This record gives sequence, structure tokens and C-alpha cells, in this order.
Amino acid sequence: MNTGTNTARSTAPEPGVPVPDGRQLVVAVDGPSGSGKSSVSKEVARRFGLAYLDTGAMYRALTWWCLDRGVDLSDGDAVAEAARAFPLAQGTDPDRELVLVGGADVGVEIRGARVTEAVSAVATNPAARAVLVARQQELIADSGRRIVAEGRDITTVVAPDADARILLTADERSRMIRRGLQNGGVEDAEQLREQVVGRDAKDSTVVNFTEAADGVVTVDSSALTVEQTVQAVIDVVVRAAGRPA
Repeated sequence: MNTGTNTARSTAPEPGVPVPDGRQLVVAVDGPSGSGKSSVSKEVARRFGLAYLDTGAMYRALTWWCLDRGVDLSDGDAVAEAARAFPLAQGTDPDRELVLVGGADVGVEIRGARVTEAVSAVATNPAARAVLVARQQELIADSGRRIVAEGRDITTVVAPDADARILLTADERSRMIRRGLQNGGVEDAEQLREQVVGRDAKDSTVVNFTEAADGVVTVDSSALTVEQTVQAVIDVVVRAAGRPA
């Protein structure tokens, strides 16, 4: 683990103890597929009493909308126009995923194979990314800047001024195992490799989420449990935000 935080525990807030009302705290978490971004970010949000933003769900929702409307994903202009027009309502409760498109709950559909196989075509569209980044920044502002936001360009593009900026990573083997467990163990090794390594290779053509930018702290979760990873991230947040013990 690159931060060394697995050898010392911080005096971080106890679960359920919120950040005082009005006190801003933005935590930006980036990382590759299978690094544990979602589960860890949700739990960190719970511990600090913050909102939670899954930016990947936004790209998946746009992909679902394009597929549902028959938008050609290879037509960059058409995808960008869809990004500007699609009727998205996304919640920020870490205990309840809410992704509505046109009033329809697409939370299950956006995690399916159809969207998973197509989402990189949307996520690598620079014009569509610009539109969604603006929406993500609006959600951060709407939270009163009390939020954990996770994705692939949060530390550098969406919230470069976050109180704490973290790159959560893990080795390839660990990431493939985690993604396999997350998906119920139904994919073979080649399918998992495409979901993890293949997806990252495509998305890395437009954003760097494998190397920490200046001021971003790397947390390597390869040898850590979920709880240890959560604690490591909390340690970083406490130090970066200068919160008292």
C-alpha cells in the first residue's frame, strides 16, 4: 500500500458522527475498474455523514438512453446532443441508488452487460464528458459541497479543489477477483479481463486514472480488506482536511 496507512489507525469520526452542519467537505476518489471505489466511497460518505456521487452511473445512464433511443454510439455529435438533452435525475444518498431517466428507474439496467459493453463509447466522447462533468459539478454544489464523489477524473477535472483527493487502486488480479464477486461469478476469466482491463484501456485514452496527479494521495487496496481500505481513505481525508481528533 503506497500511503502506509495500513500500519497506523487515525482518530477518524466514528460511524454515524456527521461533519458539523455547514462545514464543507468534498472527497474526490478516482481509480480503475474493480479497485473498490463504489463500496469504499459509499462507506466513507456514511462515516462522515456526506452525500455520495457515482459519476460512473451517470455515464451508464447516458449509454442506456442512447441505446434505448437508437443513437449511434459511433456518432460523436449525436451522443453529445443526447448528453445535453437526456432527462436524468440522480440521487446522492449512499444508502439508496437512484438513477431515473425520463422518470424510469434504470438502476438495474445500467449495470447489465448491454450497457457495460457499450459505455466506453460514451465515456470517451469528449463533448459528452464535458456536459456530464458540468452536471456532476452541479450535484456537488447542490450538496452544499458535503459529498464523496468517485469516478475516473474527479481529482483532476470534476473536483480538483476537493478537500481530499485520492487515487484508489489495486493490482490486476485483485481487481478481477473483486469484479467477479460483484457480478456473481458468472463470467469467465476472459470476460472479466475485458470488463476490467479492456474497459480501463479504452477509458484511459481520454483521462488518466492510473497515476496520481500532483496533490493526489494513492491508496493501494490490493492487500487490504474493505474495512482496512475504508480506514485508509478516512485517514487521508482527516489529514488532508485538517480535522481534529
